[in-house]
Amino acid sequence: MNALGFLVSTLFDLFIMVVLLRIWLQWVRADFYNPFSQFIVKATQPIVGPLRRLIPSIGSLDMATLLLAYLLSMAKFVVLQLVLGGGLLLTPEYLWVGALSLLKAAGGLVFWVLLLRAILSWVSQGRSPIEYVMHQLTEPMTAPIRRVIPSMGGLDLSVLILFIGLQFANMLIGDMVGPIWYQL
Repeated sequence: MNALGFLVSTLFDLFIMVVLLRIWLQWVRADFYNPFSQFIVKATQPIVGPLRRLIPSIGSLDMATLLLAYLLSMAKFVVLQLVLGGGLLLTPEYLWVGALSLLKAAGGLVFWVLLLRAILSWVSQGRSPIEYVMHQLTEPMTAPIRRVIPSMGGLDLSVLILFIGLQFANMLIGDMVGPIWYQL
């Protein structure tokens, strides 16, 4: 049953990351004609499209997509409970666990996008459409750091500082929430 739980958890996590990427792309006003952006939109549109007709956006924040990500985070634990042999026991804690899981998924997504941007900067030298979108996604976070700590000899330390900040935030939230944070 552990293998099935791993598979279910991984599939939910991947789709939650795609949904969060859609929110992030809209928030930074990334190029939606980019092939990577088009994939994200097409992968989420069948579910997000009908929800957007019912739930309006608040400013530049797409509340329908955010609600979908939250519902997926809660559904992940319901499905895992069913798959791993426990009965279906819905408690109010699922609301809290769903929110924590979504927060942790967002932090993980930022980590992976930063890592991908760093690796692509060494390899593709600005010619990849994916690198262009990764740059658009991470530039609002790296630019303020670059203003304070300039690059040293062509080496940009802003991504490294963001990695340290993400790890610090992860540990701080883990200290505040408790052991459940590391189990999400």
